[in-house]
Amino acid sequence: MDYAMPIDAVAQDSFAEPAAASEAAAPNLSEAHRTWGLFMHLSTIVSMMVFPVVPALVLWLIKRKESPFLDDTGKEVINFQISLFLYSMLSALLAAILIGIPLAIGVMVLGVVGIIKGTIAGSKGHYFRYPMCIRMVR
Repeated sequence: MDYAMPIDAVAQDSFAEPAAASEAAAPNLSEAHRTWGLFMHLSTIVSMMVFPVVPALVLWLIKRKESPFLDDTGKEVINFQISLFLYSMLSALLAAILIGIPLAIGVMVLGVVGIIKGTIAGSKGHYFRYPMCIRMVR
């Protein structure tokens, strides 16, 4: 199941989870924009290992005015990385009472699955919504 959503559905309710799998390809999207979208999704790998949020933020700030697809993708990736960072901090705090260990494993699984699904959607030029993402950047 793919979590791709059209922009109209996102504009109506940005906190709602997608009810149905709707593939929404960005119209008239060049190969270069699809590649940049793919890189934005892949920047989560660097974010998980080195600098939280910084790689996606830099890519988004550079490319956001080139197309609505790159603007939307950048915001979604930044929100997902912020969410992963917050979930990781919460699991670190809860590690003292042992519930944080399974939570940390769940956060890692969420991150890996999200990266894979987002990268596939980005390479196809589809809009993508990460599951369990706190959307702070609009």
